[in-house]
Order: sequence, then structure tokens, then C-alpha cells
Amino acid sequence: MQKRLLALMLALLLLPAGALASRLYIIPDSDTRKLTETELWGWDYESLGYILNEIFARHGYNFHPGEKYDNFFSSMPWYTPNSNPDNTVACYPQLTSVEWFNERLVKDVRAQMRAQGTSNPHGKHYLDEVRPDTFDVLSGFTLTRLKAGQKLSVYAAPSRHAYRGANGKAMVNTNGSVYVAGWESGWLLVMYETNSGAVRVGYVEASAIKGAVDARTLIFADQPVTLAADATLTDDPATRSSTLCRLNAGETVTYLTTYQNSQAWAYVQTTIDGVLMRGFVPADALGLDSAEEENK
Repeated sequence: MQKRLLALMLALLLLPAGALASRLYIIPDSDTRKLTETELWGWDYESLGYILNEIFARHGYNFHPGEKYDNFFSSMPWYTPNSNPDNTVACYPQLTSVEWFNERLVKDVRAQMRAQGTSNPHGKHYLDEVRPDTFDVLSGFTLTRLKAGQKLSVYAAPSRHAYRGANGKAMVNTNGSVYVAGWESGWLLVMYETNSGAVRVGYVEASAIKGAVDARTLIFADQPVTLAADATLTDDPATRSSTLCRLNAGETVTYLTTYQNSQAWAYVQTTIDGVLMRGFVPADALGLDSAEEENK
């Protein structure tokens, strides 16, 4: 993990300032230039949702906490949500006529794709524009300094009765790099590198942690969803080196949220042999309703 982060930092340092800034946006000038229908058809359907919401995120739009757009834009250094949560007052009046034009055009093209029954799979994907290939930390997770010298038990879900990796011995050493997503009912969701060089995402109980950890409260969708395709459930969405279990098309899982690194991952909850576990499956394995995609 440290090598990958070093490579990312070096790559960013070598980029000119303008290039670095542009890599932080899907369409860097969508606030100053009218987009065209042809160029929008150059993106896949999922990416258009992010392009649409990027217009509003520039002006501090407050997304639903814990949902995929919130996770994604919260990881962008340029995004600062407005202190006033009323978007109609704090965000919408800031948009220019160019931005409103682009907002309507993106919605129109998305509607055309839905009408034609296509996700436009050969179009560009937003993650290719804003994530260097070596960046595998999930959106929504922030490198956080925890008090050193701790070895904390990690569970796949926020419960002592949940699945625990490494043959029931999964632990995070706070002397290493720990990425934090937030708190849920007295548990801290973390992402870290294991001794084997893999990565694990799981929960640490608050009572076991020494020192305060300043992180947001996680709010998940908790939506039952039927798998549209067979999928492997993993707690390692970075190196893909672990398998928690196999899930079959037609099975129902609880959809929590969507995270991104070099691909989009659905974070889900299920029970295997009576044991609670959470993990990641490719987002396209879930048959999510299009309404979830259309945040606006």
C-alpha cells in the first residue's frame, strides 16, 4: 500500500499544476463551456450520473449521507458541502446559465440511453479520468492517524458475532496506514494493508480504540437487492486477493452503498451459515433501480 501511495504522490507531483487540477474533475470545464450531445454520448450511462452531480458538487451540493455520490465527491479535495443543507437556497442559485444548460443536456442524454435500453458500455468511464491506475483506496476513506501501538480486532460487520477474517484473527496495527470511512453504531469502518500485502475493509469496536477518532457518521441505504449476476464477495476491493464467499444470481442481499477505486463496488451485507458479513461485489452485479442512479 505504501509503495502504491508513493507512486501516486510522485505521479501527481510530476504533473503540471493545471493537469493536476484537471485530473480531479470528470469534465474540468463543465462550469464554463456548453457541452454537446455528441461528447456526452462518448461516456457510459453511469458516468453521466457523476458528470451531472459534479455540476452541483462544485457549488457545495449536500448529497444524501453515505450514498455513492456523497462517497465519491467527499473524496475530492475541491468539494466542500455548504453549511446550509437546503440546496435550493445554498446551491442552486450559484449555478450559471451554462451550468443549467449542461444539467439539462446530461439529463436528456441519460433519458435517451434509457429509452434505447443501453448503458452505452463502450463509452468512457469517469474513474479513468479522475483516478490514476495505481490509486486503489476507496472513495470516502481518509488516511487517519490513530494512536500508535494498538492492535485492534477487525470484523466484517459491526458486531462481535460477525465474520472475522484471517481464521478469526484479523487485526489492524495502528503503526501502519489506516484509512477511515466513519462511525456506525459504535464501530469504526477502516481500510488497511495486511501483513500479506492484501487489503482488508472491516470494523473496529470503539471501546477498543485508544484516543479520539474524528470521523463522520455513516448512513447506509439498507435496501434489499437481488443479484443480477453471480459474484464473488470480498473484503479486499483493492488487490482482489480474498474471497469471503460466492453469491449467485437471484440471491437477495442488503445493499448499503457504492464505493469507488479503480472500479465501482457495491458494499453489501449478507448472512452465510448464520454468520453476518459485509463485503464488496462489482456494482454491475446488482440490479439497482434506475431511480437510485438519478440522484437529481
